[in-house]
Amino acid sequence: MVLLPRTMLLLSRLKKSKKGSAALEFALVAPPFFLLLFATFDIALMFFAATTLENGIIAAARLIRTGQVQAMNMTQQQFRTMICGDISMLLSCDSRLGIDVRTYNGFGNVQWNAALDQNGNLAANMQFQPGGPEDVVVVRAFYVWPVLTPGVGSAFSNMANGQRLLEASIAFRNEPF
Repeated sequence: MVLLPRTMLLLSRLKKSKKGSAALEFALVAPPFFLLLFATFDIALMFFAATTLENGIIAAARLIRTGQVQAMNMTQQQFRTMICGDISMLLSCDSRLGIDVRTYNGFGNVQWNAALDQNGNLAANMQFQPGGPEDVVVVRAFYVWPVLTPGVGSAFSNMANGQRLLEASIAFRNEPF
């Protein structure tokens, strides 16, 4: 194939030209870099939210363990509101938050009920049983966290709608109040 002199001149100019090479390199490297950066922020925020949820139920569970919740005849909604006060800096106190408090005869009798239903949504079987003196109590909190990063975030979703269920739990024996 014989190239015309005009075509040869154009190709030689393109070969020698370095204009725009930085822009081209940036266009190739930037999307994966920013995706990785946003995924890192998304995962860090998810872990921060899980820690916030855990700290919230630890503080609330102490009131059950010492008998203060039982002495005040606290309802499930009042207990939930108390937890919401501790986690409200990052987590919303809406339908995405589930609180489950159950009493057992001993640590060997504790049974974990499924947090998700068969469709992958948060189960609606939450109970509030703070128990009496020396009862074994398990307090669990669930929060439906939105995964923000497309593609990478789907590896961290564990619910049907592509969201992540955060869970925090604590088991203890009530004091002899």
